[in-house]
Amino acid sequence: MQLVATLDEYGKPAWFASMILGFIVWWPIGLGVLAYLIWSGRMGCGKKNAWRAYFNDEARRFSSGFSSTGNHAFDAYREETLKRLEDEAEEFQSFLKRLRDAKDKAEFDQFMSERKQVQTVQPS
Repeated sequence: MQLVATLDEYGKPAWFASMILGFIVWWPIGLGVLAYLIWSGRMGCGKKNAWRAYFNDEARRFSSGFSSTGNHAFDAYREETLKRLEDEAEEFQSFLKRLRDAKDKAEFDQFMSERKQVQTVQPS
């Protein structure tokens, strides 16, 4: 238990170093240290709530694109600006679609008019 207390004082880097050293010396030792790290909760993945908190934080980060700065006024301004930019991007995409549709229609109309001209010139 003295070894565990000493490694806890140095933190995760000491635990990882001991795990790597265990793998180098004899792989079952390294595997045992890894299992102990996971099941004791020292890696944060042995605790059910640690995973839940991690995924909730990630979901929040993806939903806003950025994590909170702690300043509510700035966060509100940033959210408003990002929303405005998203709306403008959607409007621009819509504009580009209308341009492509208009170009396609113009090309099709030109094709049809040239086709009619060729058909009227050729004897039936």
